[in-house]
Amino acid sequence: MTRIVSGRAGSLALKVPSAGTRPTSDRVREALFSALESRGYLEDAHVLDLFAGSGALALESISRGAASAVLVEKAASAAKICTQNAKALTQALGRADIRVVVRGAQPFVDEGSEDYDLVFIDPPYDYTEDELTALLAALPRRLREDALVVVERSTRSPEPTWPAGLERFVQKKYGETTVWWAEPTR
Repeated sequence: MTRIVSGRAGSLALKVPSAGTRPTSDRVREALFSALESRGYLEDAHVLDLFAGSGALALESISRGAASAVLVEKAASAAKICTQNAKALTQALGRADIRVVVRGAQPFVDEGSEDYDLVFIDPPYDYTEDELTALLAALPRRLREDALVVVERSTRSPEPTWPAGLERFVQKKYGETTVWWAEPTR
């Protein structure tokens, strides 16, 4: 079972798509969000969750004080689960600024104009390194000055190729998962 780990909606159960996604484990989310919270990245943040799956990363952010979240998910069935989870969280909190977008990550980043404080990128296993490199290269123009980009991949995947405009400053391994943090280099 996936759930909101902490915050105002802590322990709220979340639905997970039956196939095609790889939810971040509660253990990894707990460690990641403890670090994000302790460094002040969540309070009033505008969050973008690319490859949202169930929406757990963005929804955890909202539970812990983020101002808004956009969940981008290409698969209609997973986007439906994101919408259901967003509604459940909104009911638990009384109100929340959450939007679900059924779209691919690359077109969303390329064609949008909103900017974000915190971006989660947790692509599926079959998302190639070249695709990830292109996505990261397009991302800096969508970031606010003190933004943070969090990339999650299998430990068997190489470190992403960081484009001009993004610099990695943290790498953490949690079992079979590696998480990289990067910030704009403007």
